Amino acid sequence: MTEIFESTGQALLYGVVGLAVMAVGFIALDLVTPGKLYHVVWTDRNRGAAVLLGSQSVAVGLVIMEAIRASESEQGLGYGLVSTLLYGLAGVLVMTVVGVVIGVLTPGQMGAQVLQDAEDGRPHPAAWVQAGMYLGTAFMVGAALS
Repeated sequence: MTEIFESTGQALLYGVVGLAVMAVGFIALDLVTPGKLYHVVWTDRNRGAAVLLGSQSVAVGLVIMEAIRASESEQGLGYGLVSTLLYGLAGVLVMTVVGVVIGVLTPGQMGAQVLQDAEDGRPHPAAWVQAGMYLGTAFMVGAALS
């Protein structure tokens, strides 16, 4: 029974680290998209922004999952938590840089394009492209950790 409580505690600690990395990811995405992301998604109900935020959240989760797997070591829980945090932040940084580079290489301002829902409410195709880039980047970063 002690092992179950210990494992539960470890899971909670890794969850806190994952939440912190997701919060940093949210802030990074907010910095590279026009407007306040919270307002654009929850108040304006912008579907392109929701696609982007949702994909980035899944991508960060994938990186955290691989970071936790890679952190399993004999050096203890503290080492695992710190390495998961650093690997996760590295993933967020790479995703943000990829987003900025894609924005530079595409016509118009990528963040503005993504937030231009069609008149019928469909997200701009750029939102799906950016979502794919986030997920692809997460798979690359995750593979680098294993």
